[in-house]
Amino acid sequence: MQNAAGVGAKAPHDQNDAYRAVVSDLVSLVEHAQKGLRLIEQAIAGETTLGSPESSTNVLVLDDVSPRYTKAVAALQACDVNLGIALRSLLDPADSDPYAASLPALSVIGA
Repeated sequence: MQNAAGVGAKAPHDQNDAYRAVVSDLVSLVEHAQKGLRLIEQAIAGETTLGSPESSTNVLVLDDVSPRYTKAVAALQACDVNLGIALRSLLDPADSDPYAASLPALSVIGA
């Protein structure tokens, strides 16, 4: 099929491929954001155990290491939520209220 300018119209399978590519990219982004959250949690746990009484009796930790990560965690959590909303809206277009979802994004895809 061609339009008046002679340029071929997109076949339905091309639209399905584009849709699948967008969903796949969103899933990858969600996984990446959640991996970042896990890495930050591990870094906090690692820094916390460095100052634990088991590692050294002469070390005293006066401040919490987590404030350094607060902004990064907040940004990654916002990305995770918003990417999850976008993913759910693509997977379930009948959902009229995208802000009603409160589950983590990967729960939609079963990971």
